[in-house]
Amino acid sequence: MNFTSTVLILPGLGNSGKNHWQSEWERQHPDFKRVNQQEWDAPVCNDWINEIDRAVLANDPAKVVLVGHSLACSTIAFWARTFQRPIKGALLVAPSDTEADSYPAGTTGFTPIPLFKLPFPSIVVASTDDFYVTLARATLFAEAWGSKLVTIGAAGHINVSSGHTSWPEGLQFLKELDS
Repeated sequence: MNFTSTVLILPGLGNSGKNHWQSEWERQHPDFKRVNQQEWDAPVCNDWINEIDRAVLANDPAKVVLVGHSLACSTIAFWARTFQRPIKGALLVAPSDTEADSYPAGTTGFTPIPLFKLPFPSIVVASTDDFYVTLARATLFAEAWGSKLVTIGAAGHINVSSGHTSWPEGLQFLKELDS
């Protein structure tokens, strides 16, 4: 599968390990670029959104598609609200609910989650049994962000622990934004 967009990979809290689908996509598509954060385990929202902005501006923003997982999904919403860059789109997979009691401590500035229409097309992919976000909250985020919501059933946090390593179905969602 070929892509015409500039695909920027944005992992969530702790980064995405070598067996994560984001890492696998980078191996399959060497032109996909990971946005590396300075602090993966105790992130500060402003630092993360500034790093996203640097990565977007290093490319033609009109051709950029962001691929966020977990904490990176709300980070993309914070970035969009702050910078209002006209990018091509965003694939938002398993958006974590940083406002939930179950969310891990150690993050700074990721609440409240911005609830506004994103200034670019987006797809939220959610699971019915994600520990980090209820389906109701994922639906709320998708509606507020103006995103197409795709529910993929009982798929956990859509990560290695739930068996999502190469995740070819996810590439199909990305292809929708690439057109």
